[in-house]
Order: sequence, then structure tokens, then C-alpha cells
Amino acid sequence: MSQLPVSPTRRAVFLDRDGTLTHEHDLVRTPDDLVLLPGVAGALRSLHDAGFALVVVTNQSARARGLLHEEELRAVHDHLKGLLQAAGAPLTAIYHCPHHPTEGAPPLRQECLCRKPLPGLLHQAAAAHDIDLSASWLIGDDMRDIEAARRAGVRPLLVRTGKGEQMAAALDPAMVTADLAAAAARILEDC
Repeated sequence: MSQLPVSPTRRAVFLDRDGTLTHEHDLVRTPDDLVLLPGVAGALRSLHDAGFALVVVTNQSARARGLLHEEELRAVHDHLKGLLQAAGAPLTAIYHCPHHPTEGAPPLRQECLCRKPLPGLLHQAAAAHDIDLSASWLIGDDMRDIEAARRAGVRPLLVRTGKGEQMAAALDPAMVTADLAAAAARILEDC
């Protein structure tokens, strides 16, 4: 008699990187280019302490466009992990999409399933870390984040940081928060 697979039960907060966790820049190429937004470490620590997995999901088309090497991106993400680990807010994982549909050269120039607004990064993380998408959230600053959340069955929140201020009018006000600290507070109230 075969056993039924165990359903995932872990809750997560998926996080966009640029404009949500960090200051929006044209290109984050070195660890020194990456600057956390105010309140990010404390907000993530409170979510971590409440038992949420913290997973960054980020489009990094600079890879496809030849502006950023994989080693440079790894150094930036290692720096981000280190900053947050030191603040008591360890990341569970970082997933990035290196693709672009029209720029660069194959294999990075391609239509993929991982580039937000598609939900591929969220599905990858859910499979790898036993995450229950229906019990999870995504916080981002762009409509593509909101759409990726919806497609994955995750509850979305838009922050007004980064590009979020321009996007906020298109959404139900209940889905919009000032920043990551306010988004974390909303999630924790809902628990």
C-alpha cells in the first residue's frame, strides 16, 4: 500500500528585492550598491519570529542583457543574506530569474516561466521548501509582483516604496501599504 504525499504546511512571505527590500537602482552590481530600505530588517525579523519562511523572488534581467555576471549577482545576494542574518532575519532562499524575452543571447534570452508576472519562482520555492502557497503572501512594489502572487494563489501586498507609489492607484487600497514594516504588520494581524 502506497502512502499519500504529505501536503506542504509551511507559510512563507515572498519578497521582491529592488524597491521592496532595497533602494531602487538602475543596476545593483556590487554588494556596496545594495542598500536596505529603513525598517526592512526589523520587519523581516518579526515575520521570521512568527514562523514565516522568507523567500526573495526577483527578476534580474541584467544577467540576460550582459550587464551582470552570475558571480556578481551571487556576491550581492550573499551580502543581502549576511545583512539580514546579522539582524536576526535569516532568508530561507533567494530565487532569481536571469531571463529576458527579447534582449541578450540564448539561453538567457527566452520566454520563460520564472520571469514575474509568471509564478515560476514561487512554484520553485514552494516545491523546494514545502511551502503552502495558499497560506503565504508576496510583498512587492510592482504590478508584476501582484500578478505573480495572484497566479500562484498567494495573497499580494504592494508597498509604496520603489515603483509602488505609481502602481497604488490601480489596486484595492486594502492591498497597499506604506512600506515593508506596514506590510509585515498587516500580515501579522491576519495570523
